[in-house]
Amino acid sequence: MNENNKKLYLLKDEQISTALLKLGIPTMVGMLISALYNVVDAYCVGELGTAQMGAVSVVFPLGLIMTGIALLFGSGASSYLARLLGNKQYKEANRCASTALFTSIAVGVIIIVIMLVFVNPILRCLGATDTIFPFAREYAVIFISGLVFNVFNVTVNNMIIAEGAAKFSMIAMLIGGMTNMLLDIVSIYVLKMGINGVAIATLISRIISTILYLTYILSGKSVFKISIRNIKPSKDLYIEIFKIGLPVMIFQILSSIALGSTNTIASAYGDSAVAAIGIASRIMSLGTMAIFGFLKGFQAFVGYNYGSGRMDRVEKSKNIALLWTTCFCAIVTVCILLFSKDIIYAFNKNDPAVMSIGRKVLILNGIIFLGLGFQLVYGTFFLALGKSKEGGAISVCRQGAFFIPLVLIMPIFFNLNGLIIAQPLADMASIILVFILKSKQNLKPNLKQCMEEV
Repeated sequence: MNENNKKLYLLKDEQISTALLKLGIPTMVGMLISALYNVVDAYCVGELGTAQMGAVSVVFPLGLIMTGIALLFGSGASSYLARLLGNKQYKEANRCASTALFTSIAVGVIIIVIMLVFVNPILRCLGATDTIFPFAREYAVIFISGLVFNVFNVTVNNMIIAEGAAKFSMIAMLIGGMTNMLLDIVSIYVLKMGINGVAIATLISRIISTILYLTYILSGKSVFKISIRNIKPSKDLYIEIFKIGLPVMIFQILSSIALGSTNTIASAYGDSAVAAIGIASRIMSLGTMAIFGFLKGFQAFVGYNYGSGRMDRVEKSKNIALLWTTCFCAIVTVCILLFSKDIIYAFNKNDPAVMSIGRKVLILNGIIFLGLGFQLVYGTFFLALGKSKEGGAISVCRQGAFFIPLVLIMPIFFNLNGLIIAQPLADMASIILVFILKSKQNLKPNLKQCMEEV
Protein backbone atom coordinates (compact mmCIF):
# COMPACT_ATOMS: atom_id res chain seq x y z
CA MET A 1 0.00 0.00 0.00
CA ASN A 2 1.59 3.32 -1.07
CA GLU A 3 1.62 6.44 1.09
CA ASN A 4 -1.44 8.07 -0.52
CA ASN A 5 -3.50 4.87 -0.20
CA LYS A 6 -2.53 4.66 3.47
CA LYS A 7 -3.81 8.19 4.07
CA LEU A 8 -7.12 7.45 2.38
CA TYR A 9 -7.46 4.11 4.22
CA LEU A 10 -7.15 6.04 7.47
CA LEU A 11 -10.17 8.13 6.51
CA LYS A 12 -12.45 5.42 5.13
CA ASP A 13 -11.66 2.08 6.81
CA GLU A 14 -9.63 2.55 9.99
CA GLN A 15 -11.34 2.04 13.37
CA ILE A 16 -12.97 5.36 14.23
CA SER A 17 -11.24 6.07 17.54
CA THR A 18 -7.86 5.07 16.06
CA ALA A 19 -8.45 7.23 12.99
CA LEU A 20 -9.41 10.26 15.10
CA LEU A 21 -6.27 9.82 17.20
CA LYS A 22 -4.01 9.45 14.17
CA LEU A 23 -5.60 12.47 12.51
CA GLY A 24 -6.22 14.59 15.59
CA ILE A 25 -3.15 14.12 17.79
CA PRO A 26 -0.57 15.28 15.21
CA THR A 27 -2.64 18.32 14.23
CA MET A 28 -3.31 19.06 17.91
CA VAL A 29 0.40 18.90 18.72
CA GLY A 30 1.15 21.14 15.77
CA MET A 31 -1.45 23.71 16.78
CA LEU A 32 -0.24 23.57 20.38
CA ILE A 33 3.29 24.33 19.27
CA SER A 34 2.00 27.24 17.20
CA ALA A 35 0.12 28.57 20.23
CA LEU A 36 3.08 27.83 22.49
CA TYR A 37 5.46 29.98 20.52
CA ASN A 38 2.98 32.84 20.92
CA VAL A 39 3.19 32.23 24.67
CA VAL A 40 7.00 32.08 24.52
CA ASP A 41 6.93 35.38 22.60
CA ALA A 42 4.88 36.84 25.44
CA TYR A 43 7.21 35.41 28.09
CA CYS A 44 10.34 36.76 26.41
CA VAL A 45 8.80 40.15 25.67
CA GLY A 46 7.50 40.30 29.24
CA GLU A 47 11.13 40.35 30.35
CA LEU A 48 11.60 43.58 28.37
CA GLY A 49 8.80 45.49 30.13
CA THR A 50 5.08 46.19 30.37
CA ALA A 51 5.01 48.55 27.35
CA GLN A 52 6.70 45.95 25.16
CA MET A 53 4.25 43.30 26.35
CA GLY A 54 1.41 45.66 25.50
CA ALA A 55 2.92 46.23 22.03
CA VAL A 56 2.84 42.53 21.17
CA SER A 57 -0.74 42.29 22.45
CA VAL A 58 -1.78 45.23 20.26
CA VAL A 59 -0.25 43.77 17.08
CA PHE A 60 -1.49 40.21 17.72
CA PRO A 61 -4.99 40.78 16.20
CA LEU A 62 -3.41 41.61 12.81
CA GLY A 63 -2.02 38.08 12.68
CA LEU A 64 -5.49 36.73 13.40
CA ILE A 65 -6.91 38.70 10.48
CA MET A 66 -4.43 37.18 8.04
CA THR A 67 -4.97 33.73 9.50
CA GLY A 68 -8.67 34.34 8.82
CA ILE A 69 -7.92 35.04 5.16
CA ALA A 70 -5.91 31.82 4.95
CA LEU A 71 -8.71 29.89 6.66
CA LEU A 72 -11.25 31.31 4.22
CA PHE A 73 -9.51 29.39 1.44
CA GLY A 74 -7.70 26.67 3.40
CA SER A 75 -10.48 25.55 5.72
CA GLY A 76 -13.16 26.15 3.09
CA ALA A 77 -11.25 24.10 0.55
CA SER A 78 -10.39 21.43 3.16
CA SER A 79 -14.04 20.61 3.85
CA TYR A 80 -14.86 20.46 0.13
CA LEU A 81 -11.68 18.49 -0.66
CA ALA A 82 -12.50 15.84 1.94
CA ARG A 83 -15.96 15.36 0.43
CA LEU A 84 -14.50 15.25 -3.12
CA LEU A 85 -12.00 12.58 -2.11
CA GLY A 86 -14.74 10.58 -0.41
CA ASN A 87 -16.67 10.75 -3.67
CA LYS A 88 -13.51 9.91 -5.72
CA GLN A 89 -13.61 13.19 -7.71
CA TYR A 90 -9.81 13.57 -7.92
CA LYS A 91 -9.59 16.00 -10.87
CA GLU A 92 -12.01 18.39 -9.19
CA ALA A 93 -9.95 18.08 -6.00
CA ASN A 94 -6.78 19.15 -7.88
CA ARG A 95 -8.64 22.11 -9.33
CA CYS A 96 -10.02 23.12 -5.95
CA ALA A 97 -6.66 22.87 -4.15
CA SER A 98 -4.74 24.85 -6.80
CA THR A 99 -7.34 27.59 -7.16
CA ALA A 100 -7.76 28.01 -3.39
CA LEU A 101 -4.00 28.23 -2.69
CA PHE A 102 -3.12 30.79 -5.36
CA THR A 103 -6.18 32.92 -4.65
CA SER A 104 -5.35 33.03 -0.93
CA ILE A 105 -1.82 34.26 -1.66
CA ALA A 106 -3.05 36.99 -4.01
CA VAL A 107 -5.66 38.26 -1.55
CA GLY A 108 -3.17 38.04 1.32
CA VAL A 109 -0.58 40.19 -0.48
CA ILE A 110 -3.15 42.91 -1.19
CA ILE A 111 -4.25 43.10 2.45
CA ILE A 112 -0.67 43.09 3.74
CA VAL A 113 0.20 46.08 1.53
CA ILE A 114 -2.83 47.96 2.88
CA MET A 115 -1.81 47.15 6.48
CA LEU A 116 1.73 48.46 5.91
CA VAL A 117 0.50 51.69 4.29
CA PHE A 118 -1.88 52.44 7.18
CA VAL A 119 0.10 50.84 10.01
CA ASN A 120 0.12 53.91 12.28
CA PRO A 121 -3.67 54.55 12.44
CA ILE A 122 -4.30 50.80 12.62
CA LEU A 123 -2.11 50.46 15.72
CA ARG A 124 -3.84 53.42 17.36
CA CYS A 125 -7.22 51.84 16.67
CA LEU A 126 -6.01 48.60 18.23
CA GLY A 127 -5.24 50.33 21.53
CA ALA A 128 -1.61 51.44 21.29
CA THR A 129 -1.03 54.11 23.97
CA ASP A 130 1.71 56.73 23.67
CA THR A 131 4.14 54.53 25.60
CA ILE A 132 3.22 51.34 23.71
CA PHE A 133 3.11 52.83 20.20
CA PRO A 134 6.88 53.08 19.39
CA PHE A 135 7.42 49.43 20.31
CA ALA A 136 4.24 48.34 18.53
CA ARG A 137 5.27 50.01 15.28
CA GLU A 138 8.76 48.57 15.37
CA TYR A 139 7.35 45.09 15.89
CA ALA A 140 4.42 45.48 13.48
CA VAL A 141 6.35 46.42 10.33
CA ILE A 142 8.40 43.20 10.37
CA PHE A 143 5.52 41.08 11.68
CA ILE A 144 3.07 42.25 8.99
CA SER A 145 5.62 41.84 6.19
CA GLY A 146 6.02 38.17 7.08
CA LEU A 147 2.31 37.41 7.13
CA VAL A 148 2.34 36.36 3.46
CA PHE A 149 4.23 33.24 4.52
CA ASN A 150 1.64 32.63 7.23
CA VAL A 151 -1.17 32.80 4.66
CA PHE A 152 0.58 30.19 2.51
CA ASN A 153 1.35 27.94 5.49
CA VAL A 154 -2.15 27.97 6.98
CA THR A 155 -3.84 27.42 3.61
CA VAL A 156 -1.63 24.44 2.68
CA ASN A 157 -1.79 23.01 6.20
CA ASN A 158 -5.58 22.87 6.14
CA MET A 159 -5.71 21.34 2.68
CA ILE A 160 -3.25 18.51 3.31
CA ILE A 161 -5.11 17.54 6.48
CA ALA A 162 -8.12 16.86 4.22
CA GLU A 163 -6.09 14.04 2.61
CA GLY A 164 -5.07 12.57 5.98
CA ALA A 165 -1.51 14.01 6.05
CA ALA A 166 -1.74 14.84 9.75
CA LYS A 167 1.81 13.73 10.58
CA PHE A 168 3.45 16.01 8.05
CA SER A 169 1.23 18.87 9.22
CA MET A 170 2.53 18.28 12.75
CA ILE A 171 6.16 18.11 11.64
CA ALA A 172 5.93 21.38 9.70
CA MET A 173 4.29 23.25 12.57
CA LEU A 174 6.62 21.64 15.11
CA ILE A 175 9.78 22.68 13.27
CA GLY A 176 8.46 26.19 12.66
CA GLY A 177 7.35 26.62 16.27
CA MET A 178 10.53 25.24 17.82
CA THR A 179 12.63 27.47 15.54
CA ASN A 180 10.61 30.49 16.63
CA MET A 181 11.05 29.72 20.32
CA LEU A 182 14.79 29.14 19.97
CA LEU A 183 15.31 32.33 17.97
CA ASP A 184 13.23 34.30 20.51
CA ILE A 185 15.61 33.26 23.27
CA VAL A 186 18.72 33.97 21.19
CA SER A 187 17.52 37.35 19.90
CA ILE A 188 16.51 38.69 23.33
CA TYR A 189 18.92 37.12 25.80
CA VAL A 190 22.02 36.65 23.62
CA LEU A 191 21.89 39.26 20.85
CA LYS A 192 19.94 41.84 22.91
CA MET A 193 17.81 42.81 19.89
CA GLY A 194 14.73 43.67 21.95
CA ILE A 195 11.26 43.52 20.45
CA ASN A 196 12.72 43.81 16.94
CA GLY A 197 14.41 40.43 17.46
CA VAL A 198 11.11 38.79 18.40
CA ALA A 199 9.56 39.94 15.12
CA ILE A 200 12.53 38.67 13.10
CA ALA A 201 12.37 35.30 14.89
CA THR A 202 8.72 34.93 13.89
CA LEU A 203 9.53 35.86 10.28
CA ILE A 204 12.34 33.31 9.96
CA SER A 205 10.28 30.50 11.48
CA ARG A 206 7.44 31.15 9.02
CA ILE A 207 9.83 31.06 6.07
CA ILE A 208 11.16 27.70 7.25
CA SER A 209 7.62 26.28 7.49
CA THR A 210 6.90 27.58 3.97
CA ILE A 211 9.96 25.75 2.62
CA LEU A 212 8.76 22.52 4.24
CA TYR A 213 5.26 22.80 2.75
CA LEU A 214 6.69 23.63 -0.68
CA THR A 215 8.94 20.57 -0.49
CA TYR A 216 5.93 18.39 0.35
CA ILE A 217 3.88 19.72 -2.57
CA LEU A 218 6.67 19.66 -5.18
CA SER A 219 7.88 16.20 -4.19
CA GLY A 220 4.56 14.66 -5.22
CA LYS A 221 3.74 13.33 -1.74
CA SER A 222 0.35 15.03 -1.73
CA VAL A 223 -2.76 13.37 -3.14
CA PHE A 224 -3.53 16.74 -4.72
CA LYS A 225 -1.68 18.01 -7.79
CA ILE A 226 -1.23 21.70 -7.09
CA SER A 227 -0.04 23.68 -10.12
CA ILE A 228 -0.78 26.82 -12.11
CA ARG A 229 -2.30 24.64 -14.86
CA ASN A 230 -4.97 23.43 -12.42
CA ILE A 231 -6.11 26.95 -11.51
CA LYS A 232 -9.63 27.15 -12.92
CA PRO A 233 -11.74 29.68 -10.98
CA SER A 234 -15.48 29.41 -11.24
CA LYS A 235 -18.51 30.67 -9.40
CA ASP A 236 -19.52 27.17 -8.32
CA LEU A 237 -16.07 26.36 -6.96
CA TYR A 238 -15.83 29.56 -4.93
CA ILE A 239 -19.34 29.00 -3.58
CA GLU A 240 -18.28 25.58 -2.27
CA ILE A 241 -15.12 27.07 -0.69
CA PHE A 242 -16.77 30.19 0.70
CA LYS A 243 -19.85 28.57 2.22
CA ILE A 244 -17.53 26.81 4.68
CA GLY A 245 -14.55 29.16 4.63
CA LEU A 246 -16.50 32.37 5.22
CA PRO A 247 -17.87 31.37 8.64
CA VAL A 248 -14.37 30.26 9.69
CA MET A 249 -12.81 33.49 8.40
CA ILE A 250 -15.50 35.61 10.02
CA PHE A 251 -14.86 33.84 13.32
CA GLN A 252 -11.14 34.55 13.03
CA ILE A 253 -11.63 38.19 12.05
CA LEU A 254 -14.20 38.67 14.79
CA SER A 255 -11.65 37.21 17.21
CA SER A 256 -9.24 39.87 15.97
CA ILE A 257 -11.86 42.61 16.35
CA ALA A 258 -12.69 41.26 19.80
CA LEU A 259 -9.05 41.41 20.87
CA GLY A 260 -8.61 44.83 19.29
CA SER A 261 -11.73 46.17 21.00
CA THR A 262 -10.64 44.65 24.29
CA ASN A 263 -7.19 46.25 24.01
CA THR A 264 -8.67 49.62 23.06
CA ILE A 265 -11.06 49.61 26.01
CA ALA A 266 -8.39 48.21 28.34
CA SER A 267 -5.97 51.00 27.36
CA ALA A 268 -8.22 53.42 29.25
CA TYR A 269 -7.23 51.54 32.42
CA GLY A 270 -3.47 51.68 31.70
CA ASP A 271 -0.68 49.58 30.21
CA SER A 272 -1.02 47.00 32.97
CA ALA A 273 -4.58 46.16 31.90
CA VAL A 274 -3.53 45.76 28.25
CA ALA A 275 -0.59 43.54 29.22
CA ALA A 276 -2.62 41.43 31.68
CA ILE A 277 -5.43 40.72 29.22
CA GLY A 278 -2.85 39.94 26.54
CA ILE A 279 -1.12 37.40 28.79
CA ALA A 280 -4.38 35.70 29.75
CA SER A 281 -5.52 35.59 26.11
CA ARG A 282 -2.34 33.82 25.03
CA ILE A 283 -2.59 31.30 27.85
CA MET A 284 -6.19 30.48 26.96
CA SER A 285 -5.18 30.18 23.32
CA LEU A 286 -3.11 27.11 24.23
CA GLY A 287 -6.21 25.16 25.24
CA THR A 288 -8.27 26.56 22.38
CA MET A 289 -5.63 25.70 19.78
CA ALA A 290 -5.33 22.16 21.14
CA ILE A 291 -9.05 21.63 20.50
CA PHE A 292 -8.90 23.34 17.11
CA GLY A 293 -5.97 21.10 16.16
CA PHE A 294 -7.78 17.92 17.10
CA LEU A 295 -10.91 19.04 15.29
CA LYS A 296 -8.99 19.66 12.06
CA GLY A 297 -8.49 15.92 11.81
CA PHE A 298 -12.07 15.34 12.94
CA GLN A 299 -13.38 17.62 10.18
CA ALA A 300 -11.42 15.74 7.51
CA PHE A 301 -12.76 12.41 8.82
CA VAL A 302 -16.37 13.59 8.91
CA GLY A 303 -16.18 15.25 5.49
CA TYR A 304 -14.66 12.21 3.79
CA ASN A 305 -17.14 9.74 5.28
CA TYR A 306 -20.06 12.06 4.62
CA GLY A 307 -18.95 12.24 0.98
CA SER A 308 -18.80 8.42 0.94
CA GLY A 309 -22.27 8.09 2.48
CA ARG A 310 -20.91 6.43 5.66
CA MET A 311 -23.22 8.14 8.15
CA ASP A 312 -22.60 5.54 10.86
CA ARG A 313 -18.92 6.57 10.99
CA VAL A 314 -19.90 10.24 10.90
CA GLU A 315 -22.21 9.95 13.93
CA LYS A 316 -19.86 7.81 16.00
CA SER A 317 -16.93 10.14 15.36
CA LYS A 318 -18.97 13.11 16.59
CA ASN A 319 -19.83 11.33 19.83
CA ILE A 320 -16.21 10.41 20.49
CA ALA A 321 -15.05 13.98 19.77
CA LEU A 322 -17.61 15.35 22.24
CA LEU A 323 -16.43 13.02 24.98
CA TRP A 324 -12.72 13.60 24.47
CA THR A 325 -12.85 17.39 24.12
CA THR A 326 -15.07 17.78 27.19
CA CYS A 327 -12.64 15.73 29.28
CA PHE A 328 -9.75 17.85 28.00
CA CYS A 329 -11.59 21.10 28.83
CA ALA A 330 -12.24 19.87 32.38
CA ILE A 331 -8.53 19.17 32.90
CA VAL A 332 -7.55 22.63 31.60
CA THR A 333 -10.10 24.32 33.86
CA VAL A 334 -8.78 22.54 36.95
CA CYS A 335 -5.18 23.47 36.09
CA ILE A 336 -6.07 27.14 35.62
CA LEU A 337 -7.99 27.31 38.91
CA LEU A 338 -5.09 25.72 40.78
CA PHE A 339 -2.17 27.56 39.18
CA SER A 340 -3.48 30.92 37.94
CA LYS A 341 -1.13 32.91 40.20
CA ASP A 342 1.94 30.96 39.12
CA ILE A 343 1.00 31.28 35.46
CA ILE A 344 0.66 35.07 35.52
CA TYR A 345 3.78 35.44 37.66
CA ALA A 346 5.82 33.61 35.02
CA PHE A 347 5.04 36.36 32.52
CA ASN A 348 5.21 39.44 34.75
CA LYS A 349 7.10 39.47 38.04
CA ASN A 350 7.26 43.21 38.71
CA ASP A 351 3.79 44.68 38.20
CA PRO A 352 1.19 43.85 40.90
CA ALA A 353 -1.62 45.30 38.76
CA VAL A 354 -0.84 42.84 35.96
CA MET A 355 -1.00 40.00 38.49
CA SER A 356 -4.35 41.13 39.93
CA ILE A 357 -6.07 41.76 36.59
CA GLY A 358 -4.48 38.79 34.84
CA ARG A 359 -5.58 36.26 37.47
CA LYS A 360 -9.16 37.49 37.35
CA VAL A 361 -9.29 37.24 33.55
CA LEU A 362 -7.67 33.81 33.57
CA ILE A 363 -9.94 32.31 36.22
CA LEU A 364 -13.20 33.52 34.68
CA ASN A 365 -12.19 32.35 31.21
CA GLY A 366 -10.92 29.07 32.67
CA ILE A 367 -14.30 28.30 34.21
CA ILE A 368 -16.26 28.94 31.01
CA PHE A 369 -13.65 26.94 29.06
CA LEU A 370 -15.51 23.84 30.27
CA GLY A 371 -18.08 24.31 27.51
CA LEU A 372 -15.70 25.21 24.68
CA GLY A 373 -15.28 21.66 23.39
CA PHE A 374 -19.04 21.30 23.08
CA GLN A 375 -19.23 24.53 21.05
CA LEU A 376 -16.33 23.77 18.74
CA VAL A 377 -17.21 20.13 18.07
CA TYR A 378 -20.69 21.02 16.85
CA GLY A 379 -19.41 24.05 14.92
CA THR A 380 -16.83 21.87 13.14
CA PHE A 381 -19.33 19.04 12.64
CA PHE A 382 -21.84 21.28 10.89
CA LEU A 383 -19.15 22.78 8.65
CA ALA A 384 -17.76 19.35 7.74
CA LEU A 385 -21.22 18.33 6.54
CA GLY A 386 -21.50 21.50 4.46
CA LYS A 387 -24.12 22.98 6.83
CA SER A 388 -22.73 26.50 6.63
CA LYS A 389 -25.73 28.20 8.27
CA GLU A 390 -25.49 26.24 11.53
CA GLY A 391 -21.69 26.17 11.63
CA GLY A 392 -21.50 29.82 10.66
CA ALA A 393 -23.99 30.86 13.32
CA ILE A 394 -21.89 29.23 16.04
CA SER A 395 -18.71 30.90 14.73
CA VAL A 396 -20.18 34.35 14.17
CA CYS A 397 -22.21 34.65 17.35
CA ARG A 398 -19.51 33.68 19.86
CA GLN A 399 -17.05 36.43 18.92
CA GLY A 400 -19.45 38.74 17.11
CA ALA A 401 -23.16 38.96 17.78
CA PHE A 402 -22.70 38.02 21.44
CA PHE A 403 -19.26 39.32 22.36
CA ILE A 404 -19.01 42.70 20.62
CA PRO A 405 -22.19 44.21 22.15
CA LEU A 406 -21.16 42.88 25.57
CA VAL A 407 -17.61 44.26 25.38
CA LEU A 408 -18.98 47.67 24.41
CA ILE A 409 -21.80 47.80 26.96
CA MET A 410 -20.50 46.03 30.08
CA PRO A 411 -17.57 48.43 30.82
CA ILE A 412 -20.00 51.35 30.87
CA PHE A 413 -21.69 49.86 33.93
CA PHE A 414 -18.92 47.82 35.55
CA ASN A 415 -15.70 49.49 34.31
CA LEU A 416 -12.75 47.08 33.99
CA ASN A 417 -14.73 44.24 35.58
CA GLY A 418 -17.32 44.61 32.82
CA LEU A 419 -14.59 44.20 30.23
CA ILE A 420 -13.30 41.09 31.97
CA ILE A 421 -16.67 39.31 32.15
CA ALA A 422 -17.68 40.08 28.53
CA GLN A 423 -16.05 36.97 27.02
CA PRO A 424 -17.38 34.49 29.62
CA LEU A 425 -20.90 35.87 29.13
CA ALA A 426 -20.55 35.57 25.33
CA ASP A 427 -19.45 31.96 25.72
CA MET A 428 -22.45 31.17 27.91
CA ALA A 429 -24.78 32.59 25.25
CA SER A 430 -22.96 30.59 22.57
CA ILE A 431 -23.39 27.33 24.50
CA ILE A 432 -27.14 27.96 24.68
CA LEU A 433 -27.19 28.62 20.91
CA VAL A 434 -25.43 25.30 20.20
CA PHE A 435 -28.01 23.43 22.29
CA ILE A 436 -30.78 25.02 20.24
CA LEU A 437 -29.13 24.27 16.87
CA LYS A 438 -28.28 20.67 17.67
CA SER A 439 -31.79 19.97 18.97
CA LYS A 440 -33.27 21.25 15.71
CA GLN A 441 -30.95 18.94 13.76
CA ASN A 442 -31.85 15.98 15.98
CA LEU A 443 -28.15 15.26 16.58
CA LYS A 444 -28.09 13.52 19.94
CA PRO A 445 -24.80 12.22 21.35
CA ASN A 446 -24.93 8.53 22.29
CA LEU A 447 -22.30 8.20 25.03
CA LYS A 448 -22.85 4.44 25.46
CA GLN A 449 -22.15 3.90 21.78
CA CYS A 450 -19.20 6.27 22.04
CA MET A 451 -17.62 4.35 24.92
CA GLU A 452 -18.11 1.03 23.10
CA GLU A 453 -16.32 2.39 20.03
CA VAL A 454 -13.42 3.70 22.13
